[in-house]
Amino acid sequence: MLEEVERWLSTRSWSANEHPLHQILAAKQRTGQTVSVVLPALNEEATVGDIVSVIRHDLMRQVPLVDELVVVDSGSTDRTSEVAAAAGARVVHRDAILPRLPTVPGKGEVLWRSLLVTRGDIVCFIDADLRDFSSDFVSGIVGPLLTEPDVDLVKAMYDRPLAGATGQGGRVTELMARPLLNMHWPQLAGFVQPLGGEYAARRSLLEQLPFPVGYGVELGMLVDALHLAGLDALAQVDVGVRKHRHQDGQALGRMAAAIYRTAQLRLARGHLIRPSLTQFERGEDGFEPRTYSVDTEERPPMVDIAEYQARKAA
Repeated sequence: MLEEVERWLSTRSWSANEHPLHQILAAKQRTGQTVSVVLPALNEEATVGDIVSVIRHDLMRQVPLVDELVVVDSGSTDRTSEVAAAAGARVVHRDAILPRLPTVPGKGEVLWRSLLVTRGDIVCFIDADLRDFSSDFVSGIVGPLLTEPDVDLVKAMYDRPLAGATGQGGRVTELMARPLLNMHWPQLAGFVQPLGGEYAARRSLLEQLPFPVGYGVELGMLVDALHLAGLDALAQVDVGVRKHRHQDGQALGRMAAAIYRTAQLRLARGHLIRPSLTQFERGEDGFEPRTYSVDTEERPPMVDIAEYQARKAA
């Protein structure tokens, strides 16, 4: 590990209790910064309501840390929107944001568009499939942004149990993202959960970043933030254990392909001869190929979008 990364681990990696809530609230009051929490959601009716309820109770009613709580529904066919609204979130449909640009499927697309329907100086992203959710996921990663003026982006780190085994989750992280980062961006080798969906950042940083529309968004954001703001502007906070729905191996393969594509673009801005991934499933006549396109589109920095510029000027 680089000496720079070892130093970073000792100065930019914290546990959630190192920034106690009273200290965070005092910093928020002193600086006047506002906090938006965004939950990107697709068919998460089983979990989204509990997450919204915990945030509203712990961080909006009991203490005034979160100013805005938005669920962006990216085309759910279940009751995600109704459940989230009943729990107290403001629900916005992905297709209603920036309607002049046709939407494309993908998590990064939703995160990018969420910048247009939130106003917080700090934006906190939380995945909507978490179980046994704790508000420490929000306060833990927002805390350093309010108390440490030189920090611009904070990732959550945690254990990810799989089938009851501690630390066995995060398979794409270990098989794809971590090797890529260690080989090509070794300054980022200290991140425990580089692909984790729980992170917070200053709007002033997010609006300058391009957003890969799919699963490559987390890796792309880390790499681009490193180049734009430098390693010391990045941090991570230990928030305990993350329990969520795990995807099957083929879905993970498609995720890994999108992440590799995101890395490739940042390494060379080159072109794939074949931006697709073929996988195999056993059918009646043996193994049958299934080919999926790999996310290749990226949205430009939000600060370049005319509607966003107009809103800032208003």
